Amino acid sequence: MFRIIKWLIALPLGAFIFFNAYVYGNIITYRAVAPNKTAFMAMRMRQFQSEGKDVALDYRWVPYDRISVNLKKALIASEDAKFAEHGGFDWGGIQYAIKRNKQSGEVKAGGSTISQQLAKNLFLNESRSYIRKGEEAAITAMMEAVTDKDRIFELYLNAIEWHYGIFGAEAASQYFYKRPAANLTKQQAAKLAARVPAPLFYADNPKSKRLRNKTNIILRRMGSAELPESDMD
Repeated sequence: MFRIIKWLIALPLGAFIFFNAYVYGNIITYRAVAPNKTAFMAMRMRQFQSEGKDVALDYRWVPYDRISVNLKKALIASEDAKFAEHGGFDWGGIQYAIKRNKQSGEVKAGGSTISQQLAKNLFLNESRSYIRKGEEAAITAMMEAVTDKDRIFELYLNAIEWHYGIFGAEAASQYFYKRPAANLTKQQAAKLAARVPAPLFYADNPKSKRLRNKTNIILRRMGSAELPESDMD
């Protein structure tokens, strides 16, 4: 019986250690090499296939300096105003999310920073649980410890989901505006950033009033958005 208990403890622990070693190796690789595909992309494409949707993956990596400053500022204004200064976690946002989750009785709000969103997109899935949030936090801490802020942001900009099968700034810019991501206007960038929290909802509801309202809020906040110091645009 004691041996069985030891195995029940050792197996999950071993899996946890192996997974995090795999993640750390990939984080080191991604400092210089673009991901071929993220875990979230793979999960989403399997989902579309299981639902009988004929969706092709459009993922086009572009370097950081070929993405408009307008889009960078719009996403910081929308998703993570303190990105340039925090170490991967917005503790005020996390406390607010915990309060909301307690009130609702389930994990709804996550208080996720850009770094945390990237950790999820690269290695995890869309499930909502405190165990998954814990793994997300561990990956975020590893990534922030060994990766520059501008590289984290570059990876994020190229991994975001914007529509059915559309991932990354370049694919989104070409899909919605038929222009490269480097040439996005402030209005276009704000509209794209407004889609990020619920891209498939907005794909199905392109005239949503909520989308218009959020675009206007982002436009007002873009002027004060702070980019990482190494940004040279």
